Amino acid sequence: MALSSRFTSLNLPVKNVEQSKAFFTGIGFELNPQYPDNENSAAIVIGDNLQVMLINQAFFITLTEREIVDTSMYAQMTIALAFESREKVDEIVNTAVSLGGKLHAEPEDHGFMYHWGFVDLDGHLWAINYMNADAAQG
Repeated sequence: MALSSRFTSLNLPVKNVEQSKAFFTGIGFELNPQYPDNENSAAIVIGDNLQVMLINQAFFITLTEREIVDTSMYAQMTIALAFESREKVDEIVNTAVSLGGKLHAEPEDHGFMYHWGFVDLDGHLWAINYMNADAAQG
């Protein structure tokens, strides 16, 4: 994969950077070799110019000076990603669950859009989607 030097980053607090790295690389995402990988953070490429910075919670607090949301009780955001097929959506969600994630909801099939989601190891919500552009236009 050719990596751009310009990324939009979503910064997510995680309890354990190593476990989160294993989870996301197990799903099929890749580490961004352009960013340092240490006990405080790791960069996971999730799109052409999009990455998730997995940041150790203790270090994250020093960056924000705010409390971290308790993801067992509150949702701060949902990270929504689009993929090329329904099969890829199923593969990603099933793999996430096999690696310790949890299902967020049952799959939804709207004809033109297929949607399913999971909750990662730290309680962050992920919406995995496939959009059939031909069906949406028809």
